[in-house]
Amino acid sequence: MSTGTTSAREPTFRIRALHTADTVTVYQAYAPSLGLPAARDGRFPAAWKRDRMTWIKPSFLWMMYRCGWATKADQETVLAVEITRAGFDLALGRACLSHYVPGLHPDRAAWQRALRRAPARVQWDPERDLHLRPLPHRSLQLGLSGELARAYADEWTVAVRDVTPLARKVRALVRAGDEPAARALLPDERPYPAPEAALAQLR
Repeated sequence: MSTGTTSAREPTFRIRALHTADTVTVYQAYAPSLGLPAARDGRFPAAWKRDRMTWIKPSFLWMMYRCGWATKADQETVLAVEITRAGFDLALGRACLSHYVPGLHPDRAAWQRALRRAPARVQWDPERDLHLRPLPHRSLQLGLSGELARAYADEWTVAVRDVTPLARKVRALVRAGDEPAARALLPDERPYPAPEAALAQLR
């Protein structure tokens, strides 16, 4: 199970995800008109816009923060999308930070050039606890565009599951004050062994 809490030893920048030897699970939220067909068929429908940037999130609780436990407009269906680790690692290797970091980038102009060229973007946002309060460490958000967005939808995706019922159950338990039961239902998000060469430029 995932902790839903933080530890003093938790690094500020670390990818935590539900993963196997071959796949990693990320989360997205959509309107039912798109999310339900994707879950039913195990793949994204033709209506899914492959020419737009799409943001994938390995953190279930950060997704709950973003979609308000599946209550926000056009985010009522939460999907767990299992994709290949090869695709995920490829995207990390071709990503650029979504913001300028002095010392990491030679200068702002160099960062802007890299951002324009990169088909993937990374931003780190505060991880969330069971009450969706920010934690000191960060959670990865990975934006995919162009060829990578198309590969995500049509090549990397192994399975798509509707986890909206899970979101509602966890929320109900939190509201009832039963945090141990809520925490026991969270996905088992463990440190993800991302290629160090890719991460070195993304934190």
